[in-house]
Amino acid sequence: MDLKSVWKKHYSVAPGQLEKMKQVNGVASVFNANIDAVLKIKPEMLMRWMTELKIDEKRLLKAGDKKITEPGDVLRGLVACFTKGVAQEWIVFNAETFLWMRDHLGQDRNQMGGQGGIIANVMTVCGAQNTYVHCASLPAGQAALFLDRPNLLSADQEGRLARAASINRPSDLPLIHWILEFDKGAQLTLGGTTYTCPKSNRFIATYDPLNFGLHIDEGFNKAMRNPANPLEYILLSGYQLLSEPMQGGGSGLQRIEESWGDLEAWKKAHSGCKVHLEFASTQDITIRKALVEKLAPMADSLGCNEQEEVEILAAMGEEALSNECAHLLHSVALFKGLLKIFEKLRPGRVQLHMFGLYLTLAKDDWQQGDQSIRDGMVFAATLAAAKAGTGSLEKEENLLWANGREIAEHSIKELNALSDYLSKTYGVQDFESTGIARTAGFRVIAVPTILIEKPVTLVGMGDTISSLSLVGAR
Repeated sequence: MDLKSVWKKHYSVAPGQLEKMKQVNGVASVFNANIDAVLKIKPEMLMRWMTELKIDEKRLLKAGDKKITEPGDVLRGLVACFTKGVAQEWIVFNAETFLWMRDHLGQDRNQMGGQGGIIANVMTVCGAQNTYVHCASLPAGQAALFLDRPNLLSADQEGRLARAASINRPSDLPLIHWILEFDKGAQLTLGGTTYTCPKSNRFIATYDPLNFGLHIDEGFNKAMRNPANPLEYILLSGYQLLSEPMQGGGSGLQRIEESWGDLEAWKKAHSGCKVHLEFASTQDITIRKALVEKLAPMADSLGCNEQEEVEILAAMGEEALSNECAHLLHSVALFKGLLKIFEKLRPGRVQLHMFGLYLTLAKDDWQQGDQSIRDGMVFAATLAAAKAGTGSLEKEENLLWANGREIAEHSIKELNALSDYLSKTYGVQDFESTGIARTAGFRVIAVPTILIEKPVTLVGMGDTISSLSLVGAR
């Protein structure tokens, strides 16, 4: 059997699924949106900032805390990443340093940052009738990064829903993540030693006090409690930014509980509304455990990638299975791990997006049928490949760029391995050609994916996959 041809036929539904997105009445994308300020760093720029700040070169080479409390720490973090060719993200802890960065660093371009903001633009361009995006801060610079369309809404200064791109809450301080990129082979001389950057990478300096406290805008909160604003799905992210205790004081654990109280009120106002929690790598172990033990069991749907699955299993106390998944990272091991998450947390559905394969487990009574789930995953895979190949899904002409492209050989191998395992363990037949299986108590749906050899971008890819798989399953 030519499985690539079989799956190419399954993928032919993608244009129809895109058209069906116009049936979606309302989606809320919450909580984190920010500005990503991207700047390509040249060594002479770094030297200029050092002169302005009158910083001793040797100080920049000393190890220290990975945090930013003064402008010199920005340069110290940049030097650390540049000389090693690694990526790191450090937090800016005060407004004074933020203002120095704003006035002295600049940027080559601004782009949408934060899962909430990225997903909102994707839902909008795909045609959802109403996409509501939460913004802890929404000055004109943030608003300019939203698609200027009438179906993308947020709360204005008076707390009323309005076209997101037209809003300006001028008293809101911009929340900026500076992405300072540097190139392999660039040279920097410090303390008499010349350092050659071994790998192109980036250093991120983040000033985001509101999202680090999971601040919820009151006007948006009230709008989502209004039954007159149609709402089918709440796409939830941003919790990975919390810490215990929080950096500005207060409890991250308490913020999780308080936010769920708001979400329950939104659900109560909209019968049948489903909450999807998208996991992200969460540095604070206390917060990570709370998300797994307290928030995830209350969500209707969960999403994660391979590394996040490993973290979830560890937080659940499944160390052996977590280590197996981390070591092998193939479809069978990751299926076992996902099944354990599904059995313990009991969401209506859980989805894994791994390299070459998307995998969904769903309860028998989950509202979407087997083929609808597969169609949603195929749709998501097609648009994810388009995002990788073109760099952006913010233009309609890019959406079906990957439509009709061949399924990757690696993807078929991962599907075949899982099919063999399901056949031996559960007696499942023809899984490699259908991607659909029913067992006692749950359903399994898998889709092999299109892989782009040289992706233009992978930023926001997992969020795009999870949200489109769920909302696009119609």
